[in-house]
Amino acid sequence: MRAVLRRTKIVATLGPATESDAAIDSLIKAGVDVVRLNFSHGTPDEHRARAEKIRRIGLDNNRHLAILADLQGPKIRLKKFKAGSIDLAVGDSFCLNIECPDGEGDSDQVGVTYGKLAQDVGSEDILMLDDGRVVLQVDKVEGPRIDCTVRVGGELSDNKGINLKGGGLTAEVLTDKDRADVKTAALIDADYLAVSFPRNAADMNQARRLLDAEGCSAGLVAKIERAEALDNLEEIIAASDAIMIARGDLGVEIGDAKLPAVQKQIISKARSMNCVVITATQMMESMRDSPIPTRAEVFDVANAVLDGTDAVMLSAETATGTYPSETVRSMSDICLNAEQHSRAIKSRHRLDDTFERVDEAIAMATMYTANHLNVRAIASLTESGSTALWMSRISSGIPIFALSRHQSTNRKVNLYRGVFPVDFPTIHTNHAEANQEAVELMKKQGSIADGDLVIITKGDLMGTGGGTNAMKIVEVGNMPDFIA
Repeated sequence: MRAVLRRTKIVATLGPATESDAAIDSLIKAGVDVVRLNFSHGTPDEHRARAEKIRRIGLDNNRHLAILADLQGPKIRLKKFKAGSIDLAVGDSFCLNIECPDGEGDSDQVGVTYGKLAQDVGSEDILMLDDGRVVLQVDKVEGPRIDCTVRVGGELSDNKGINLKGGGLTAEVLTDKDRADVKTAALIDADYLAVSFPRNAADMNQARRLLDAEGCSAGLVAKIERAEALDNLEEIIAASDAIMIARGDLGVEIGDAKLPAVQKQIISKARSMNCVVITATQMMESMRDSPIPTRAEVFDVANAVLDGTDAVMLSAETATGTYPSETVRSMSDICLNAEQHSRAIKSRHRLDDTFERVDEAIAMATMYTANHLNVRAIASLTESGSTALWMSRISSGIPIFALSRHQSTNRKVNLYRGVFPVDFPTIHTNHAEANQEAVELMKKQGSIADGDLVIITKGDLMGTGGGTNAMKIVEVGNMPDFIA
């Protein structure tokens, strides 16, 4: 009996708990598809060593692992306290003072790392500290001083983050550190680059120019974590290759109660615009310390799958957690079961659309045919992976195999829902030979068997990007030599 392939991809963050060869090997065997390198931590040399290790161990497991380099972005944080922390009670007066030196914070005031905070806020604004665990209301702003009243009290310690409820902070998206880290991402040949806190398309275009200057073709991932990004969602999606729903900071800025509906909105919009989407933040948070997830986490992951997300992401769960491989395995099981629901395998996406590109029309025709015929698999002979991406926007239980001679394409498509990369190194001028070799390769790996129907897509000029213009339905084991 052929194994059921999990279509939803898993992104796992590397960290102290998963840096050894054995830990990475365990993550891969548990089902990781994309490895995230958090550029908030580590040096360029450390990132290079990690990338080499990931790719080496991935190939040992016959897997095309994609690497996602995640830029830190502007960190708007408190400076340090004399005692390391303070306790604030509701009704207390407290000041965020731009000029308060680092390490001199006390129960009356503390410094902040963002020098323009006093220019960005005004009376009645609400500041969320430490992911909303402490809430301040701005009373007045005088020079470098932001005088506040505590609305939600609690312990406040060194270096905690600051968010403005409703958004509106004007900090530059790409810091000097980020610009240097783009060079590192290019050096390690990252497959994706995540941009933190983008507000609009201009922020993403700026990152694209930096990547282009380094000769790097990494896909750009926009992390949706600012309230104002929701107002510019379509333009951000259009300027990006993938979207990450970063529910931590976004939840702080818009309120956690709004997140479920916003998540569904973002996933739907991204898929309708042929953009990949990753759902992230605290999906299996309890498994940092527990070998099993909570039922709420099971429902969270499953609902993201049913919403149509391409990938679900693990952060601290695999970076610093006690049970990283168990977490990946649990997440994989949840995805596999959610994918059996009819919502995950049926779609009316773009049925009434017209298409501007031949290769896109072929992709849509392929998926319509596959979903209305007893097709076992789809083989997309591809240079860039675009045809496979368009196919993956249609919900289906049929695996899409992207056959490419390019390692970079094989890694990149590993983030696409329902797409599985296959090495196909040869460029054929004879279409019948290409069809036969593709079928034999998939048959050898156990994906198809004699008697199965398979759809093959390719271009007349194989080896040319954007040239897919044909689809063919073949029966495995019954392919005359003249079939082109």
